[in-house]
Amino acid sequence: MSRDKTESHKRIVKAAKREFLDYGYNDASLRRIAAKAGIQVGGLYKHFANKQEMFESLVSPAIKAFYDIYHEIEKEYFNELPAADSGFEWEGKDETTRVMELIYDHFDEFKLLILKSDGTRYEDFKHKIAKAEEDVTLRYLNKLKEAGCKVKDFDMMEFHLLTTSYVEAFFQPLIHDLDIEQAMHYALTLEEFYQPAWKSWLGI
Repeated sequence: MSRDKTESHKRIVKAAKREFLDYGYNDASLRRIAAKAGIQVGGLYKHFANKQEMFESLVSPAIKAFYDIYHEIEKEYFNELPAADSGFEWEGKDETTRVMELIYDHFDEFKLLILKSDGTRYEDFKHKIAKAEEDVTLRYLNKLKEAGCKVKDFDMMEFHLLTTSYVEAFFQPLIHDLDIEQAMHYALTLEEFYQPAWKSWLGI
């Protein structure tokens, strides 16, 4: 990509982010993006095939970063599973604060994902996270049972509802435009609130 195209690309990306944040994906206008970037509408197609690809280029790095840290935390839990009949005391891995830091490192991108993605393949992003959290938690609980740890029986619908509310809670600071200091304090509050509740409900 030539220098001129690189500079144009930067202007387009900046204009596209602002447009999507202001109007959401469905109502975003390629004409306005082009005007803000100082090019003709046709010039956009030298950089992106369509509006969907433009949106995806903005949010993909944040999604990758999210799943990278998610799987890192997952490995930490599974790497510390107890040996059979060795006893067990569940402890969190500071996941709430770690994920909150990540969200605020990619604040605009997560705002696009959570609030502005209707009409894209990312509009169910929170649902997919909740589903992944359910699957991982169930696998983890099964491993605990295999190791001889007692886990309370629970209603699967209640488990689904509680997991969904837990995921929703992560994104409330972003939705309410809290600053990073407020968000990190809230993350600590979430840990204090949810971890004892999960331990009690699951009997671990």
